Amino acid sequence: MTRWSTRWCAGVHRVQRFSGLSPAPDLRGAGTTCISKEFPVPLTTQPPARTGLRVALSAAVALTATLALAAPAAAHAGVEADTPQALAENVTLTFVSEAESAEAGFTELRIVLPEGITPADVTLDEAPKGWKLKATGDGYSIGGPALKVGVDAEHKIKVRQLPDAKEIAFKTVETYSDGEVSRWIELPTDAGGSEQPAPVLKLRAAAPGATPVSPTPSPSPTESATPTPTPTATESDVAATDSDTDAAEAEDDTSTGLVIGVIVVALLAVAGGAWWLVKRRSAASQD
Repeated sequence: MTRWSTRWCAGVHRVQRFSGLSPAPDLRGAGTTCISKEFPVPLTTQPPARTGLRVALSAAVALTATLALAAPAAAHAGVEADTPQALAENVTLTFVSEAESAEAGFTELRIVLPEGITPADVTLDEAPKGWKLKATGDGYSIGGPALKVGVDAEHKIKVRQLPDAKEIAFKTVETYSDGEVSRWIELPTDAGGSEQPAPVLKLRAAAPGATPVSPTPSPSPTESATPTPTPTATESDVAATDSDTDAAEAEDDTSTGLVIGVIVVALLAVAGGAWWLVKRRSAASQD
């Protein structure tokens, strides 16, 4: 504990000093009378309450940083590229699906291609023995004899050209020999990780001068890839739609009229009240 010493010398000076530091000058030789008083001064540089607040804030910041850096759910299906760059041509993509079943092996993988890559742009480069690739409406499937239990499914495809994007996702559906299906189809979001994320490939910016190549003609779809015909609207459907539209417009007109009427009534009420108040004040002033 440091003590603050204050000395009052009548009619001349007030001398202050901290105990343990340089001594205060002695002015008594000038014929003055001095009175000394010491006051205890705590050594703490900041109040305990403020210290506790800083500790709490530090803990909150640490917790926030920990939550922000928490890794998302580990992906069990992934994709890599030998040239991960936008608009790169003849790129080899490697897909790996980790075996999770303790009772069955993989028999098929179903891949949904991202926008900018069509099934016609894809050719098989490498796959498990006996597996074949088939084009579908939105991607391709690859499968064959069941792999051994615990063996990961890995295959490679060659893509004619990657799209001009920062990242591309490949939704993947895995099928095991016992019929079990795993779907890795959740797209990345700003909110963070997901439980079953789709494989995502991050791309570097396109090389200077790189341009998109002309689209590859789509092959005639296979039987499994034949799209379902879109139903054609009948005359009755069109008539029903038109009548619904007319009814909605009439309802909107009615609602608008009611709103305008309410506003007019409110304005009239306010104007009448103001007129009555002015008239009453005028009568009172005349009295």
